[in-house]
Formats: sequence, structure tokens, C-alpha cells
Amino acid sequence: MLGRALRVALMFVATFAGVAHAGEQPSAAAPEAAAGAPAHVALVYLALSVKRSFPESYLDQPPADEGLAGAAVALADDNTTGRFTGQDFTLDPVSAPDEAGVIAAFHDRLQKGARDFVTDVPASLLLKLADLPEARDATLIDAADSDDMLRAEGCRRDVLHVMPSRAMLADSLMQYLVVKNWRRIMLLAGQSDADKLYADAIRRSAKKFQIKIVADKPWTFNPAEQRADTGHFEVNTEVANITQGVDYDLLVVADEEDNFGDDLGYRATLARPVAGTQGLTPTAWSRVYDETGATQLQNRFLRAAHRWMTERDYGAWMAVRAFGEAAIRTHSSDPAVIGAYLRSSKFELAAFKGERLSFRAWDGQLRQPVLLADPRSLVSISPQPGFLHEFFETDTLGVDQPESTCHLN
Repeated sequence: MLGRALRVALMFVATFAGVAHAGEQPSAAAPEAAAGAPAHVALVYLALSVKRSFPESYLDQPPADEGLAGAAVALADDNTTGRFTGQDFTLDPVSAPDEAGVIAAFHDRLQKGARDFVTDVPASLLLKLADLPEARDATLIDAADSDDMLRAEGCRRDVLHVMPSRAMLADSLMQYLVVKNWRRIMLLAGQSDADKLYADAIRRSAKKFQIKIVADKPWTFNPAEQRADTGHFEVNTEVANITQGVDYDLLVVADEEDNFGDDLGYRATLARPVAGTQGLTPTAWSRVYDETGATQLQNRFLRAAHRWMTERDYGAWMAVRAFGEAAIRTHSSDPAVIGAYLRSSKFELAAFKGERLSFRAWDGQLRQPVLLADPRSLVSISPQPGFLHEFFETDTLGVDQPESTCHLN
């Protein structure tokens, strides 16, 4: 059964489906509406409903409708253009509290004829869904996972990815360090599996761009201790000790679960900036981003959800918009036609990044610029000037085709 947050999020659609937006449109030059009843394009939003929460000290807890709220705004965008093309888009939100429930829901929707899925599930579960024999003619757009494995040995022909991979995030940061001539970094990584994967991406990228990691240390301090009566003294001492005796230009942190990264600023032995999962952060989206028409999307989302759009919301928005763009450009509601167009060289997605985005043929990753932002300002956007590529400058971020271990073609 859907949670209240999922039901409420879809109510946004009724408000915004009839609103035309100025500036960067969901689709350009929409043709005249087709005669007769609108062609129906059915999308399914499939999620594992695990409650996400940050440590008690973290001020901004994840919204209950995170992800789905972005999908709802994208659905309204699809239907705005669909009125002119004679197409009608619907979104069926499905969630379950465990893997078995998600797989059962996926089976059920496949049996009912659904073939276009937006997924918000962990990497391991995504592979289980993609490998089901009955899913061979479906298209799954992964709206949330940045795992490099899914773009490498774990790639699947029926899966596309809209969020930047960890490799793309790391490369966007390392390119900026090259431009700033900050060539010496200290890496501080947490103990979770996600933290270790992020740290691995930083190490690979540092080698790629000739950035020297002068110290590579694990963070082992118990986060519960910082909530004691004198917790700030304990954290100050721990950060000062772990950074003592190291000369570096930037402290790079790998803390995807937000256990300690926000506590590093102003506490290190040297006066150095913090970047990575906290501080100066490479990200697909940020509430401070207002360039290339992004304010329009920020405002539409703010009116609908009564909060700022998060990176997870943006991932779901891109996934639903990608399906809509493919359906509108092909004038088709056939999932096979839509799926083929998504994977073709003709597909382009206008996503308020200053250029049209497209999927890489060799691993299903959506190529795109990556923002570099702190909590209050946009610092830069990668690829950085001077990093050139034979075909797409955005392919300087992440694993390029010659190095990829996934070749879908």
C-alpha cells in the first residue's frame, strides 16, 4: 500500500499539468495535437520505501516524498507538451518496504503490461529486477543510484542511469583542483560501504588527473561521542589530531551517510577548505543553482512541494522527463519505440544544464555537466574549461568508452 507521502506527491500533478512554462520548455516545437483520443503513455515509479535519516545532529532531514515529488513535477511537464502532441502521461507510484515486495510489485506491473519504469532502489535490487526474464523488453531508468559498478561489470542493456556516477562526481572535483592548481589533497574516508566506494572513486580520479594524495586516512571516531555535553571539544581534538603533521591544499572527505563530514570545517590543524561529500560538493543538482533557466524549475518545484528540490528529486524529474521526451519526439506510446529512441544518438534531454543531455551508448549513463556547490553558493560547473574531448566534453567526466568494462553495443 502506498504511503501518505506518495499519494500527496502525485496531487501536485493536478495543479501543474495545465500550466505552460516560459523559457526552457520540456520539449521544443511541439507539433499539432493528434486527432481523436490522446495516446496513453503509462510510467511506473518503483521504490524501496526504506526510511532515510541522517544523524540527529543533522539539521535537514530527507523529505518523506523525496524523489517522487520530482517525478510528479516532471509528469506535469510531460502532460503540458502532451496536450499539443495528442499524448497523455500517467505515473503509477509503487513502493514496498523490502526487496521481496518490490520484486512482487515489479512482476505485477509487468503482467499488467507496464514496460516503462523509473526506479529508486539499491544497486543490488536493481540488478535483480533487470535480470528477470520477463523484464527483457522493459526499460528501467535508474533515478537514484551513483554506483560505478552499475556502469561497469554490472551494466544491463535494459537499464539507463540519470544520476552522475561516483566516477563523474570525483572527476568533476579533480578537474576543478587542476584549474586551481591545488595538487595535494588529504583523503579522509568513513567506514560504510558507500564511503569506501566514494573514496575509491576519488583515488582513481586523483591518479587520472595527477593529483597527489599526501595522506589517506580512515575516520574511526564514534559519532555518538560528539553529542555528549562536551562533544564539540572531542570533535575539535579528533580532527586536529588526524590532520596534524600533513601538508595539503584541500581536505577531501568521503562520508555519504553524513556521520562526520560536516564537523571537519574550521577544526583541522591547517586552515584548508573541505570538499567531497561535504563542503565543496560535486552534485547533479543544488538549491543554490539558478543558471541556464534553472530558476524556472526551482520555482515550479517550490510551488508544488513547498520545499527545495533535492538531488534525488532532480534524478526522478530527469527520468520521467526522459521517458516523456522520447515519447513526444517519436509521437509514440509504444514502449519498444520509446526505449529504442532513448538509447539512440537522436535522444536529447533539456535539463537546465546549459546543454542537451544524452545517454552514453556503452554504459547507459546520462552524460551531463556536474555542479560544484557549497551550501550557500554555486562555485563552478564541470567539465572545466580546457578539458577537451573528441565528441562530448562531458565525456571527460567518468569512465570514457575506451576504458569502460561495459560495452552495451
